[in-house]
Amino acid sequence: MKSHIKFLSLAAFLGLLISLSLHRVNASEKKDSAKQPSSTQTTSSEVSLYDFKVQDSRGKPVALADYKGKVVLIVNVASKCGFTNQYEGLQKLFETYEKQGLVILGFPSNQFLSQEPGSNEEIQKFCKLNYGVKFPVLAKVDVNGQDAIPLFKWLTSDKKLGGRVTCNFNKFLIDRSGKFIQRFGSSDTPAEIEKDIVKVLESK
Repeated sequence: MKSHIKFLSLAAFLGLLISLSLHRVNASEKKDSAKQPSSTQTTSSEVSLYDFKVQDSRGKPVALADYKGKVVLIVNVASKCGFTNQYEGLQKLFETYEKQGLVILGFPSNQFLSQEPGSNEEIQKFCKLNYGVKFPVLAKVDVNGQDAIPLFKWLTSDKKLGGRVTCNFNKFLIDRSGKFIQRFGSSDTPAEIEKDIVKVLESK
């Protein structure tokens, strides 16, 4: 009887050792696995402008990869804002440097004091009639928060570069390789940032 009990105790002890050993192996594998990036994972440094699609004012998809090789200035715009007159300066920049490869993309947003209440159609008419805008003004979007479009989540992901959009007419400069390189505030006028845009246009 005592022999039988000793045998059972030894078996239980061995079982416990095996269980602990397997637990350590599984924990080690999980730790190693956590160190390895998923094959589908993309780091922010690997993302470029060309990974995104947006919608034009009629709801049709626009692949930003279509702007490869261009210098792109992205601006969140509004029609009833103290900075709205910057449309004029933006259009002047576009006319001056379009042939050198500058593209300006306007993204209307109603997130700041409801200063863009109109429909996409109304926004297009406003821009053309009041400022003669010829650069693309796309569909109205959210630029902050949970419903922000992926493009703006990318543009605002680095807090060192300013984080969330602060107001209408924040400006984001993208180089010819699709890399986000510089950000300007709402009070930075198109004339004031012209030299920075020229520098990127002339860089190789």
